[in-house]
Formats: sequence, structure tokens, C-alpha cells
Amino acid sequence: QVQLVESGGGSVQPGGSLRLSCVVSGIGDFVHTMGWFRQAPGLERELVAAVTWGGSTNYADFAEGRFTISRDNAKITVSLQMNNLKPEDTAVYYCNRARTSTFWPWGQGTQVTVSS
Repeated sequence: QVQLVESGGGSVQPGGSLRLSCVVSGIGDFVHTMGWFRQAPGLERELVAAVTWGGSTNYADFAEGRFTISRDNAKITVSLQMNNLKPEDTAVYYCNRARTSTFWPWGQGTQVTVSS
């Protein structure tokens, strides 16, 4: 069974940075388009950024220019570098397949809190 383990979250002040990591296990070939998602209290989960097996990326408007998604196909990991964080970025962040209607079981996520 596929397992997703996210880490790297924490509490930072506005303008700060965090780097999130996701380790994927239980799969064969790591060829899927991967994404980082987030869910704030009372809101639906939303896609933050996605990266294809070949490294092509796309971002939600709120992430463009501040966040960078990357992947290591050999280590089967996906990362999200987040800079210039804002209070509205506060959420639980998850990784999973992107551009699909069939998600893997969701991990526990990692909490990101941005406040002064």
C-alpha cells in the first residue's frame, strides 16, 4: 500500500520560509505527477503546486513566485520550498498524486502556521 509521510512544517513569522518534504513508499515506478495540497480550517483542500515526472511545474496563483516544488525520482521524494510566507498560508499541507481523480491514501500532513 502506498504511504505518504510529510514533514517540515512549523511556526514562522510572516516573511519567513519553510521547506516541506514528502517521502513516498509502497509504489513501483515513481512516474506520477505529484502535488502539494493544503487545507485550512473550514475550507476545502486545494492544490498548491504540481510537478511532473520530467520536472515540469505549475502553481496556484497564490503560490506563484513564492513557492517552489521539486522532486527526486531516485529517492522518491517531493519537496516544497515556501518563501515569503503569509498568515493566509496557514494550513495543513499534504502531498499526493496530482491531476488525477484517484488519490493515494492521504498522509497525516504537516502543519504550517504563519503568525506574528
